[in-house]
Amino acid sequence: MRRRMRRRTPAAALLAALTILGTLATVPAQATPLAQPPGHGKGRPLENCTRTTPIRCHFDVEPGTYDVTVQLGGRRAGSTAITAETHRTLLAETATRAGERLRRTFTIDVRTPEGEPTGPDGTPGLDLVFSGDAPRLTGLKVAPARQARQLLLIGDSTSCDQPEAPYSGWGQQLPQYLERGLSVANQADSGESTVSYLANPALFATVRGKIREDDLVLIQLAHNDKQTDAATYRANLTALVEGVRAEGGRPVIATPIVRRWFTADGTLDNDIALIVNGLGVNLPAEARAMAASLGTPLVDMTALTKARVEQLGPDASKALYLTDEKRDNTHTSLRGATEYAALAIGELRAQGLVD
Repeated sequence: MRRRMRRRTPAAALLAALTILGTLATVPAQATPLAQPPGHGKGRPLENCTRTTPIRCHFDVEPGTYDVTVQLGGRRAGSTAITAETHRTLLAETATRAGERLRRTFTIDVRTPEGEPTGPDGTPGLDLVFSGDAPRLTGLKVAPARQARQLLLIGDSTSCDQPEAPYSGWGQQLPQYLERGLSVANQADSGESTVSYLANPALFATVRGKIREDDLVLIQLAHNDKQTDAATYRANLTALVEGVRAEGGRPVIATPIVRRWFTADGTLDNDIALIVNGLGVNLPAEARAMAASLGTPLVDMTALTKARVEQLGPDASKALYLTDEKRDNTHTSLRGATEYAALAIGELRAQGLVD
């Protein structure tokens, strides 16, 4: 039975997201040990992993969905973060006390190309990186996921799997908030609009073939619809929603994240910040209207991110974007992408769309 959807104010959703961020590293340890390769206790490395820091592990697996179970900790205190494939965060840096064992299972999408759909293929198979101040990896298992649902993301450079730091898309940070059995298949691609995402056969036509029954598909396209008129934008969102439904997926419309562009009164109440395009089309407002018209859930990332940026103010909010590093007030830093992913997951949970 699906849970009833609840509406929340941006302030309530922001508080919930910050609570998620505050508790992310406090995952309870589990007593059940994970089987280790023979000889590991004698100082030999884990199979398929280096002995360097960071620890890098590679598995020659075919594209698909996999459950990855890790055991962290050991005789000494440690601090470990985990990423997979194209810098997708599975676990934010997490401390373990001396003698403590922490076991976690993640469900991971392995695909080619491994990052953006129009980007390079990347390395075949599955790559994991265990980093942090003192990474402690004592057990590791990779197996095909028998029952897994996908969360697919259709978007642009603000949400894609960015290939290089300091850039990070908020979709790249979603996996750390999800439980076993739900993988993130991020199909966001830099530079795309609703027009180009539909027109390029490597994008929506290909994504449709990846959608499975009851998969959740978030649609967030607006930043690059700079000259798209209102009628075309509505028609394109309709085509995306109907295409997802035709494959048995569950579409969710998400409004775009704001640009960090303050007015004199310390708010983001201007067209640049709120993604009103060159034709005067208020794209977030159009997306909200289409969600209501098409009967799809709405994740109002514009309202949520506006509340967060204004809460921090003109100076502190620079850390969410690449203002200092790149003079970029559109694309997010690792911190910004992490916070915005928490906002998205908090809203999806509030509406009963994910556990």
